[in-house]
Amino acid sequence: MKETVKGNVLESVITDLNQYSSKYELNNTKNTKLFRSLLTDVLIKATKYEDDGSYFVKTGDIPAMWLRDATFQVLPYVSLINEVPDLYDLLTRVLKRELRFVKMDPYVNAFNQTSSGAHWSDDDSNIPVSDHVWERKFEIDSLCAPLFLANNLYEKTGNTNIFDEEFWNTLSIIMDVFKIEQHHNTSPYYFKRKDCPSNDTLPNDGRGTPVTYTGMIWNGFRPSDNACVYGYHIPSNMFVVSVLTPLLDRVPEKFETLKDEMSILLNEIKSGIKRYAIVKLPDNSFGYAYEVDGLGNYKLMDDANVPSLLSLPFIKYCSKDNPLYLNTRKFILSTKNPYYYSGKLLQGIGSNHTPINYVWPISIAMEGLTSDNLNKKAHQLDVISKTNNDTSQCHESIDMDDQSKYTRDWFSWSNMTYCQLALDFINKNVGR
Repeated sequence: MKETVKGNVLESVITDLNQYSSKYELNNTKNTKLFRSLLTDVLIKATKYEDDGSYFVKTGDIPAMWLRDATFQVLPYVSLINEVPDLYDLLTRVLKRELRFVKMDPYVNAFNQTSSGAHWSDDDSNIPVSDHVWERKFEIDSLCAPLFLANNLYEKTGNTNIFDEEFWNTLSIIMDVFKIEQHHNTSPYYFKRKDCPSNDTLPNDGRGTPVTYTGMIWNGFRPSDNACVYGYHIPSNMFVVSVLTPLLDRVPEKFETLKDEMSILLNEIKSGIKRYAIVKLPDNSFGYAYEVDGLGNYKLMDDANVPSLLSLPFIKYCSKDNPLYLNTRKFILSTKNPYYYSGKLLQGIGSNHTPINYVWPISIAMEGLTSDNLNKKAHQLDVISKTNNDTSQCHESIDMDDQSKYTRDWFSWSNMTYCQLALDFINKNVGR
C-alpha cells in the first residue's frame, strides 16, 4: 500500500498538477517537489501498527497522538481509496485507535502510544491520569474528530461496517460528556498547570471563566490547545452539529435512546448558536463570534487551528456562500482579526499558540479549501510551496517576513492539509 501511494498514485497526481500548472500559473517545480515529499508523510513516518490491529498516528516531532490532528492527518487519503483500496483498511484502523482512546478517557486531547507515563507537563490535579495520557485538556474537537473521519469514510465508500457496536458505544460515552459539559458549573472536570503561560491553564481554580447555560457545550481549550477566554467555543460547537447530524439516520434501533439524546442536543446547540453566537461585526454586518460565555461577553477573532470559523464549510457546517459565513470570513481575513498577519512574504491567520506575526500554513491551505475559485486554490498552493525555506516541510507557523523563522521541524497535520488542498484542486479541475 505504501509503495502504491508512493509510486503510481503519487506520479498520477503530479502529472495532473503539471497539466494544470500553466493554466493557473502554478509553480510546477516547487509544488511538485513539496507534494512528492509530503503525500506519504503519514504512511511512512507517522503511523505505527498496534497489537490490537489499530494504527497509532503521532503528530510529528512530538511523539503523542492528538485525536484531532490524527483525523486531519489521514483525511486526504479518503479521496484516494478508489485508487488504493487498501487505504480503507488503514483508515478504519486509525478510527479504531481513536475510538479506543476516547473510551479510555474522553477528556483527553493527546495520548502516548504505550503506557509510558510520558506527559507534556505535570498538572496540579487530584484526578488520576492514565500513563497513556500525554495531556488531559478537554477540547470538544477531540471527540468530534473520530466521528468526522467515520462520516467521510461512509460518504466515500458507502460501507457501514465502521458503524459497529464499538462505534455506537463510544458515541454514547461522547454524548454523556457533551451533556455534562452543557452544565459545566456542575462538571467534575478542571485543569490546573503550574509554572506555565496563562493560556496553558484554566483560571478560577481550573474551572475556567464563568459561564451560564446556553444549550451549547463548554470547552476548556481551543483547537490550538490554548485556554478559551470564554467557555463556549463556537467553531467546536458547530463541529458537533456537523458530525452528529448525518449520524442520526444511521443509529441502529438498539440505540434508539442515543438517537433521541442526539436530536435533543442538536436542537439545544443550534438554538444556543442562534441566540448567542451571531453578533455585530466591526463593519456593522452580522456574523459569528469565536467564543461566548452566555453572560453577554464574546470574542471576535479566529485562530488557524481547525475547527475554526474559516473552516466552517470544510467541516461541513454550512455552505461556502452562506451570508453569515461570508460576513465572518471577510472579517477574519482582515487585520481586524487580531490573529491575522500581513507581511512581505505571507498574509494569513496565525494563533496565540505561536509568536506574533507568524502565519500558519494550515490557515493558508484552508483559505483555498473553503473557496470555489480554482485560481485561489492554485495561489494558496503556491504560497505554501514558496515559503517553506526549502525544507520540504510545511511547518506549524512561519514568520510573515522571513521564511527562515518557523516553528516545528515536522508538523504532519500541516503537511497533510497542503496535500488535501492539492488533491482538492485536482479533483475540482477534473470534475470530481
